[in-house]
Amino acid sequence: MQSLWMLLACAMFAIMGAFVKVAADLGASLPEIVLFRGIPSVLLLLVWARATRRTLRPRNWRLHVWRNVSGIASMWLGFFALARLPLPTAVSLNYTAPLFIAGWMLIWGGSQRDPVRILAVLAGFLGVLGVLRPSVERDQWFAALMGLGAGALAAVAMMQIRELGRLGEAEWRTVLLFSVGVLASGLTGQSILGWRVLDAQTIGALTVLGGAGLIGQLAMTRAFGLGSTLLTAALQYTTIIFAALIGVVFWGDHPAILAWAGMALIIGSGLLSIWRTYTEGRVLRGVDPSPSTNTQEVR
Repeated sequence: MQSLWMLLACAMFAIMGAFVKVAADLGASLPEIVLFRGIPSVLLLLVWARATRRTLRPRNWRLHVWRNVSGIASMWLGFFALARLPLPTAVSLNYTAPLFIAGWMLIWGGSQRDPVRILAVLAGFLGVLGVLRPSVERDQWFAALMGLGAGALAAVAMMQIRELGRLGEAEWRTVLLFSVGVLASGLTGQSILGWRVLDAQTIGALTVLGGAGLIGQLAMTRAFGLGSTLLTAALQYTTIIFAALIGVVFWGDHPAILAWAGMALIIGSGLLSIWRTYTEGRVLRGVDPSPSTNTQEVR
């Protein structure tokens, strides 16, 4: 049941994506959007860490630097795509990270090359084509490429997070240091563009964006920390479904059948890649990957 926190996280991330579009439509700059995404997380986690007298010193600075560089770059590219593409299209492209990880394993994985991963990569590639072909206008292809870039960089960030977890790095410290980096990048970008006074409507949209992102991040951390890893990872793809529903209701986005099929292929290939990596890891650790074991974990 703890994995169901991921559903709340996905709903919040979809709402965050929607308000990225709203804020951009109201005239907010990309650095302002990034800045407001980082502020709530930094304030809450920093106050909590100080109140509980926890150390901010990480176990491995190098991994945090790589995680922040890739993760922050992914966020900037993802927000750029969200501001310029239909919401379900942009979110689908942002969630291609497992596809890139599977592709990386096919090329450099050695013994990790197998038919399941080949199928996942091919299905994911077809899914991307399905999403892009009917949904992206001629002047939106650059934003679409930025969305794919966000997915690729998110894959790099995921692998760094995995290494940090193996070292025993606390999740809250990883999130805090990442949020500090997000905040610093937003401040730098806005300093280059120049500061200005925002109207109340734009500030409201940016505040909702930051709050939804924070709630989503906390709920996701709880889901992965206390729930079934496999189920939690699978549930993350409901963000695409939530985003599609929001796009239909509030923007009148009605994806073509081919686009819906592309989203389904992206979700399916991601789930297949996650399942393959999960079961392979359990076999390497000498754990029985049978359904009965997984069911016990879910409970």
